[in-house]
Amino acid sequence: MEFRPEEEYPINHIITNSLVTEALVSLQIDSLSYVYPGDKVEVTYRVGPLMVAVLGAIIAVGAGADSTAEADDFPPDLGAFLAAAFWGLLVAPPDFRQGNSYRIIYIHVPAAVVALAGYYVMALAGAVSLIWRIKMADVTMRAAAPVGAVLTAIALVTGAVWGKPTWGTWWVWDARITSMLLLFFLYLGVVALFEAYENKTAAARACAVLSLIGTVNIPIIYKSVDWWYSLHQPASIKFTGESAIDSSMLYPLLLMIGAFYCLFALTVLLNMRAELLWRHRDSAWVQQLVGDA
Repeated sequence: MEFRPEEEYPINHIITNSLVTEALVSLQIDSLSYVYPGDKVEVTYRVGPLMVAVLGAIIAVGAGADSTAEADDFPPDLGAFLAAAFWGLLVAPPDFRQGNSYRIIYIHVPAAVVALAGYYVMALAGAVSLIWRIKMADVTMRAAAPVGAVLTAIALVTGAVWGKPTWGTWWVWDARITSMLLLFFLYLGVVALFEAYENKTAAARACAVLSLIGTVNIPIIYKSVDWWYSLHQPASIKFTGESAIDSSMLYPLLLMIGAFYCLFALTVLLNMRAELLWRHRDSAWVQQLVGDA
């Protein structure tokens, strides 16, 4: 499936696509986009980068307005996320087939991409834990698992919401969707194993083994649309050829993926800090830290 601005195609081409038109009408979206001239729509996304820069400047000024505020009161990750969301959800042009309903791509795709990358982070930490017995690897593995589970759940839910107007159903046992569901269960399995064992060393070893076994599922997710017949579209972003998504839609998507990566890293680090504090809650340095706070 290609993603192209609707002004690149005749209006009749859009209207005669009855399936998409009926879905859009039923959802009461994109009811006004066809009446505006293409040049006006073009202007709205040509100034997109400028509007994002202005929004970023406003966020930066707001974050630095209070000189007594700590640096993590307003993390830059959140600023990037807001700027990307503003660009993709409000500024990017409607798609020539799906209208505005395609905009869920700016949540669905970044969540799925980072969920897959997050599993590699968890599995790598598991390998380090098994081979070198480094405790921080156990902490990293435990911190990454719930974040990855949430991202996978977001990808599954947003995919279902997107699939309803596109495919006419909320769920199909498609190879890509089924393997993503398996990824969700793998994340939950790691979380559950950590809680099931009283001996945390044994728990970390079991979680590391499960994480490494689960890495087999990641290439299956990536290649499922190529190996089997699938309703799910192939990759729209290509690094070796021409992407199937117009640049006016691609740039905010790439920014959103970067923002999701930053939010993932920030959340994992916060989880690691909380886990370390809990593990050493009886230590003198933690008591002193709590007392100073």
